[in-house]
Amino acid sequence: MKKIIMFVMAVFTSFCTSCTKDAGHTTVDFNYPETSSMKHVDTYHGVEVSDPYRWLEEDVRESEDVSKWVMAQNEVTFDYLSSIPERELITKRITELWDFERYGLPIKRNGKYFYSYNDGLQNQNAIYMQEGLNEPPQLLIDPNTWSNDGTVALASYFPSPDGFFIAYLIQDGGSDWRVAQILNVNSGEILDDHLEWLKFTTLSWAKDSSGFYYSRYPATTQETKFQSLNTNMTIYFHELGTSQEQDKVVYARSDEPDWGPRAEVTDDGNHLIITISVGTDERYSIAYQDLTEANSKVTTVIEGFNYDYTFIGNVEDDLYFRTNDGAPKNRLISIDAKNPQRGNWREIIPEAPDILDGVTLVGERIVAEYMQDAWSVVKIFDLGGKHVGNVDLPGIGTASGFNGAANDPETFFSYETFNTPGFISRLDVSTGRVELFKKPQVAFSPDDFVVEQVFYSSKDGTRVPMFITHHKDVMLDGRNPALLYGYGGFNISLQPSFSVTRLAWMEMGGIYAVANLRGGGEYGKEWHKAGTKVKKQNVFDDFIAAAEYLIEKRYTNSRKLSIFGGSNGGLLVGAVVNQRPELFGAAIPSVGVMDMLRFHKFTAGRFWTDDYGSSENSEEFEALLAYSPYHNVKDGTEYPGILVTTADTDDRVVPGHSFKYAARIQEAQAGDAPVLIRIETRAGHGAGVPTDKVIADYADRWAFLVRNLDMRLPEGYAE
Repeated sequence: MKKIIMFVMAVFTSFCTSCTKDAGHTTVDFNYPETSSMKHVDTYHGVEVSDPYRWLEEDVRESEDVSKWVMAQNEVTFDYLSSIPERELITKRITELWDFERYGLPIKRNGKYFYSYNDGLQNQNAIYMQEGLNEPPQLLIDPNTWSNDGTVALASYFPSPDGFFIAYLIQDGGSDWRVAQILNVNSGEILDDHLEWLKFTTLSWAKDSSGFYYSRYPATTQETKFQSLNTNMTIYFHELGTSQEQDKVVYARSDEPDWGPRAEVTDDGNHLIITISVGTDERYSIAYQDLTEANSKVTTVIEGFNYDYTFIGNVEDDLYFRTNDGAPKNRLISIDAKNPQRGNWREIIPEAPDILDGVTLVGERIVAEYMQDAWSVVKIFDLGGKHVGNVDLPGIGTASGFNGAANDPETFFSYETFNTPGFISRLDVSTGRVELFKKPQVAFSPDDFVVEQVFYSSKDGTRVPMFITHHKDVMLDGRNPALLYGYGGFNISLQPSFSVTRLAWMEMGGIYAVANLRGGGEYGKEWHKAGTKVKKQNVFDDFIAAAEYLIEKRYTNSRKLSIFGGSNGGLLVGAVVNQRPELFGAAIPSVGVMDMLRFHKFTAGRFWTDDYGSSENSEEFEALLAYSPYHNVKDGTEYPGILVTTADTDDRVVPGHSFKYAARIQEAQAGDAPVLIRIETRAGHGAGVPTDKVIADYADRWAFLVRNLDMRLPEGYAE
């Protein structure tokens, strides 16, 4: 038993019978597990800050007391959720909607097409290969056979240039850690090569398919694997048929343990581009190695971490980068690998009014994906930057993909929006011709749903966009249940997308809204920076203003309005509920960053100081303390119904965040609404979660909203 537990008294061995709170708090008729507190105080810049539930940071795998607390909380939560009669109908309908074929974007290598496929309700996507577009598919990798509970997943895969091998990354129990293996495509044999301690990396093959470059961290112990900080990332080259111990170090900076280098080989195999980051911001240094010369040295091309330099591709020695250097909304430049001095840089595509979000080089063309008020516009340029055409899209939605070879005009892209499942099209960039490749069939009519975009004013007058989707029969009478989703961080843009679970919510009569908050990337660097560090309150103000807009325009009312967000969005929900508890009928903060003073002490948390700042800085500490969800829960407050969700194996936002927040808000709740925490096992931060767990999770969330928003399902729902 760890030392910290010595300070914990009477650890959750029973349930309270009346849940009478200490210090004169109101008695409620809901039974929570009894959670012990401890007298722990930290001092930050002369300010004492209490942390009564510090012991809940202990890894559930290592602490018997935390494990017992998790089981006790889950027992109460699942007893409550199972008592909601609509839950079974919701599960049934989500399952029906989910049961449709889904394809991933094809990757073309040496005339072979590789893609992911799911027949509907499979827990994990499988990988298939076709020799040609009209040839029958061949199953190569089926992760559904890897574990009984479906929690061992294929995280990503990388076919070799000759199409003879696939290197792939395996994810276990939702962890960010990866294991790499290699498949011989022709024989189906899995090679003996086995690579460990990989995280936040791609695999980039040498042109001759002899091996690949990858990044990894030093090995750690099992006891510290899921909570210790990730430092000293190093790039290696792995040669096929050898052990990991023989891998060659390509780039290492032991003097800069916080640097995160990642390697990419150009399509022609002549250049190695090393992109180095120091956090989550797209601020990179760039290093380079000439692969045409044996034993050539790695040299620095761009020093400092001041701007985004995202490598796009090359034309011989011209290296193309998307950058916000001199262009907050991004531009495309080329750098001569032989003469990389800044004075030799060329601008290919200048900054435009819309965000240049993505760029690819395909078939001697440049495909540029722009964001116009958070939805996609796609343009085609020649290699000199002359605009030669557009890709026609159906409307307000999101297009993505457009990957391919620099000498091959064939590329694939997907398009989706809130009422349209993603379908895949084939594009010939030389002619502009678009052909449908794969289109899923889902058991609903897209025409039954309305998709609109509105704009509203935030507290300081900033104009903020929001997407609103609902069934066409919904009447705007102010009585509809509504779900408002937001994120607002890390330069991540919320573009229109299709989701079975959101569709099920709208079929239940709910309105679904997505607010494009500051802190995201919808309008470029300035929009992002306006929602970071000491300006983070802007994000919360934007979200609150979105809620007030929905009420003012009679989409809903405060009793019927719920909010939802995950990760940074979980932080958003927690902070906003503390600031305006009366504005919402229910809230679902998922895998949230809830302790803003200690997030940087665990796993990848140190990267997030780019967006949040750090409690080690006095000015940033004041801003963090002012909104930190865990620290701003107020005793005696009537909070809305809250369902906290997390996973015991989340090693990105460690579950201690949600554990501490849930314990604190259960203690403070003065109203009758439940404050529950749903703790999934072997699910991690979200990636790789098996289908059956996702369906169960969202059925529970929507059932919770049915009860707490006093919803009535439409007549004949799921029958």
